[in-house]
Amino acid sequence: MGDGKEYISRPDELGNIHISEDVLAVIAAAAATEVEGVGSLSTNLSSDIAELLGGKKNLSKGIRITVVGESIRVDVSLLVKYGYTIIDVAKEVQSAVHNAIENTSGLTLEHVNVHVAGITFDKDHK
Repeated sequence: MGDGKEYISRPDELGNIHISEDVLAVIAAAAATEVEGVGSLSTNLSSDIAELLGGKKNLSKGIRITVVGESIRVDVSLLVKYGYTIIDVAKEVQSAVHNAIENTSGLTLEHVNVHVAGITFDKDHK
């Protein structure tokens, strides 16, 4: 489209619909950060891993969208708040991101991978 962005395109009876991967990344980031127990998103997904997973740049802090054919994968890297069960938070993030993207874009996700990069502590925690 000439603007340097990556788009996911779907044909429609009246033409084509193009959704920027940046839009999906913002939706995923918003959904993930609303989950209780998520401290913040992380930028710990290295550029080496990004190249291995499809060469896509980080589109939003801690979020990577990878599209292969009809398959859409979201990778979320985050920090979990101390005191929360990591597995429970990660599963809730998977569900929230999956539902948010499918409900707002109409696209189908194949995978939502959650990478827990660390733990955050409240400022008053000693």
